[in-house]
Amino acid sequence: MKIIKRDGNTVDYNPEKIRIAIRKANNEVSRKEKVSQEQIKEIVKYIESLDKPRILVEDIQDIIEEKLMELGKYKLARKYITYRYTRSLIREANTTDQSIKELIEGENEYWNNENSNKNAKVVTTQRDYLAGITSTDITRRFLLPKDVVKAHDDGIIHFHDADYFAQNALHNCELVNLEDMLQNGTVINGVMIEKPHRFITASTIATQIILAVTSSSYGGATISLSHLAPFVKYSYEKYYDKYKSRGESDKDAKKHAKQDVKIEVRDGVQTFNYQVNSMTNTNGQAPFLSVCMYLGETKEYKEELAMIIEEFLKQRIEGFKNEKGVYITPAFPKLLYILEEDNIHEDSKYWYLTELAAKCTAKRMVPDYISEKKMLELKKDKYGNGNCYPCMGCRSFLTPWTTEGNPSKAKNYKEGEPKYYGRFNQGVVTINLVDVALSSGKDKDLFWKIMEERLELCHKALKLRHERLAKATSNVAPILWQHGALARLDKDESIHKLLHDGYSTLSLGYAGLYECVKYMTGHSHTDKRVGKKFGIEVMQKLNDKCKEWKAEENIDYSVYGTPIESTTYKFAKKLKKRFGEIKGITDRDYITNSYHVPVFEEIDAFEKLRLESEFQQLSPGGAISYIETPDLQNNIESVIQIIKFIYDNIMYAELNTKSDYCQKCGFDGEILIDDEMEWYCPNCGNRDHDTLNVARRTCGYIGSNFWNKGRTQEIKERVLHLDNKDA
Repeated sequence: MKIIKRDGNTVDYNPEKIRIAIRKANNEVSRKEKVSQEQIKEIVKYIESLDKPRILVEDIQDIIEEKLMELGKYKLARKYITYRYTRSLIREANTTDQSIKELIEGENEYWNNENSNKNAKVVTTQRDYLAGITSTDITRRFLLPKDVVKAHDDGIIHFHDADYFAQNALHNCELVNLEDMLQNGTVINGVMIEKPHRFITASTIATQIILAVTSSSYGGATISLSHLAPFVKYSYEKYYDKYKSRGESDKDAKKHAKQDVKIEVRDGVQTFNYQVNSMTNTNGQAPFLSVCMYLGETKEYKEELAMIIEEFLKQRIEGFKNEKGVYITPAFPKLLYILEEDNIHEDSKYWYLTELAAKCTAKRMVPDYISEKKMLELKKDKYGNGNCYPCMGCRSFLTPWTTEGNPSKAKNYKEGEPKYYGRFNQGVVTINLVDVALSSGKDKDLFWKIMEERLELCHKALKLRHERLAKATSNVAPILWQHGALARLDKDESIHKLLHDGYSTLSLGYAGLYECVKYMTGHSHTDKRVGKKFGIEVMQKLNDKCKEWKAEENIDYSVYGTPIESTTYKFAKKLKKRFGEIKGITDRDYITNSYHVPVFEEIDAFEKLRLESEFQQLSPGGAISYIETPDLQNNIESVIQIIKFIYDNIMYAELNTKSDYCQKCGFDGEILIDDEMEWYCPNCGNRDHDTLNVARRTCGYIGSNFWNKGRTQEIKERVLHLDNKDA
């Protein structure tokens, strides 16, 4: 028999724990009120006779109380109830000790697999987690109302990043205003960093900025390579002047300057990559960084930008060496390649970059692709103009912002022009759509009533995020708010004005659209009929609520397709506990991310992207689609066909390939998962995580430190959407 504990974990049945609990109550009553050892044995025997494969710990305690009452031991029953209540108070009052012990001793599956880009065994990560456990405890007991905590614990909603909420100054993710910081200088740890005059210096400073910024926030950060492009020109001019001063002809000086600047770009990009992947920020991991490659962001420095993009792609194709000296696929930085008229056609000037990007995707899973064409259609500002810009982190998109005034006091602000860099997200709360559906019992009227209640609960939790961040002043993170990353506010100045007027976003996340629709209609939302119609209605409801809240509060609420990495397992466990196993709905250890087609559903790559594009439009605050592919390194034409399809049909998408390595036998291919959800090398059978390099797209970004049971099952059940023939 298995016992389901209050935290959802399952342990083996141990009758001695029942005996100990009753004996402790026995010691508190008179001889006449005590139960005998034989009677204790009978209670234990009765529980075992139920022959249940799984039973809640609360149910066992209820049975003990009932049996004590039947024996006429009312005082003893009251003592047992008091003991039970006292234990509950102790658990509630001190939630940190056991978590800390399990983290340090490496005993807990949750901490070992909480984040696929964090290694819970190393001290830097443990330090972050230790602080996080304390923050979560404070958040639960003092900062959140009980209804929000209970809904979070029950898997009805998910209050993201509670481990950072105790501090009132931490936000989720951002687009770093690297241009302002490099062109106008910045300050890091009290040291003034002036404008660099060479590309390699700018690259190094950029990594220092990235480390400082990601240490002052908890989500993903994005920079644009267009902000580094001018420094290539500055380096070229220095080389040109050097050769001219030596008496070389103009032709020779240009030739040699081009050669030197090409070497510097190579070295600068290598330095950038080494720094980003070798540094550890205060979150206990390498910076969660995305790098945007958008030729359309500059006219003056387009050639220089193309040089940087080319070098980034070449170095990523090569990969980074692991501790054995073998080239593997790194998790970061995530690369974002913008598809546009200048690079999407064979006769486009920069088509060679797209061909290189296709080879890189086939080998290393990045870059991901953003369609300028589709984004201009979907991201309209208040003047009706289309906008194209990168996401923050793995999928978070800002709304276009063009207004009069410069609330951030950025030095590169231009009146009337759209502004993206220097903006950020305040935080996320996610609704479990599957729980809404199951709670309704397929009654549509009840479904919408419950949906309304749950959304208002999310709204309440989101406002708490906003109100807590609104208390911060610029002093709490000078690199963000005073020295250009997000703003150049004065000392002690409140950041409150940056939380309104659409300048930053607050995200209503959602998960499990597929299971929600499947349960309510009996169809997948991919059916193009009743399932799809209901799925669109659900998504529209989320958007309508965000518009309603925004109109009332002047806060930019936005619908966000949550990348529930570890929460997918938590939600699945809670659903099973509340509703039991329902075939096709709760019989797996995960629920489907956001609006995605479920990983096990057979569907053609082009049809998947086409269908998901309609749902992506209704997830304006964050969305990404993907297709699963076999090894396409010898079939680049198929990758290119997918890329072209993305450009014409969907705003943001990626291709998931496999790129693994076994350090024990040298196997270079796909590391597999067995029926027990354990990873192993198909060549030598190695199961040691420390000697297996596995990279998988988790929820829009690449993970490389393995996953919990639920996410592992999801990865195992992924079907291919493209064969290995010409697309």
